[in-house]
Amino acid sequence: MTVKIAAFAAIAASVFAVQAEAHHSFAMFDHEKTIAVSGTVKEFEWTNPHAWIHIVSVDAASGRNVDWSFEMGSVGQIAAQGWKSDSIKPGDKITVEAHPLKDGSRGGQYQSVKFADGRVIQQRPDGNNSVAR
Repeated sequence: MTVKIAAFAAIAASVFAVQAEAHHSFAMFDHEKTIAVSGTVKEFEWTNPHAWIHIVSVDAASGRNVDWSFEMGSVGQIAAQGWKSDSIKPGDKITVEAHPLKDGSRGGQYQSVKFADGRVIQQRPDGNNSVAR
C-alpha cells in the first residue's frame, strides 16, 4: 500500500511541476508605465499560451519603420474581452496601449487596442474585461 501511495504522490508532483513550469511571469514588463504605439498590423497570432500582436510603426527619431510586439493573454482570456481570430488583419491601423518591456526593447504587455473606427478593446487593471464602443 505504501508503494502505491508513493507512486501516486510522485506522479501527482510531476504533473503539477509541468504545469507550473509551463506558465511564465510578466515580470519583464514595467507595470508602473504605459506606452501607446500606433502603427500597421503586421501579424496577429491567435495562439495559446499567449496571443501576440505585431505592428510596424514609424520611429519618430529616425523616420524608419520599426517592428513592435505585444504579448496578450490566452485565447480564452482575450476572447472574453471581445477578441476574435479575425478582429485585426495585416494592414489594419491600430494604436496599442501596453506596459513596456523593462529592457527598453520594442514590445510590451497589451492593455488595450484602439481601432481606426474608434472602437476600443481593453483589459482593465482590476482583471475584468471590457469592450468600449
